[in-house]
Amino acid sequence: MGEMGRSAENLLRASIFLPPRQDAIAPRQHEVPRSSLPDAEEAGADGAALLVTYGSQRKVMAMIQGHGEQRMWRSQDGTVVATDGARVVATAGTATNLAATRFDSADPLDDVTTLLNRPAAVRRVVDLAPATRDPNRMRFGVALECRMRAARIAEGLFVEERCGGGARFVNRYWADAETGAVWRSEQWVGMDDRPMVIEVLSPPAN
Repeated sequence: MGEMGRSAENLLRASIFLPPRQDAIAPRQHEVPRSSLPDAEEAGADGAALLVTYGSQRKVMAMIQGHGEQRMWRSQDGTVVATDGARVVATAGTATNLAATRFDSADPLDDVTTLLNRPAAVRRVVDLAPATRDPNRMRFGVALECRMRAARIAEGLFVEERCGGGARFVNRYWADAETGAVWRSEQWVGMDDRPMVIEVLSPPAN
């Protein structure tokens, strides 16, 4: 992890009363350093947008920052979702925030077409923090053991991800059969019994 990534991580850890990470090698990690988010009007995004639904909330989110497959999206009310490819890896502004996601290996969701012939297992660790920042309700190092498989359907490809361990849930993804690009998903992001439904309204240009 570079100095910029470590600074962002330590900023987040300080905001939830954790000491800075000192180890020399950190796993692949994604998080939302809230104080560094640009205003949507100033971000110069390419028109990419998502429709995000969870519980009774339904929001259009514009891309405000992007670096390759890693992107940040924000709604007009300030809710933020960070994605790596099609996967939500961090949130801010929800009842329970997905503060960080760490993978032990490559995410099979990066190429869903390979799941047609070869189901995959993947392990990740997440940190969860309530919007109130109540230290008694924070959960760190929640280990998730997941299995993923794909099938062809009329709409293209359907991917199912069944997870256990620190939480039990099923994520679902719908993708283009040719490109593997995910255009709709239902993902657990730490909120009890309320998946986050994400639909691509306008994909990023790159």
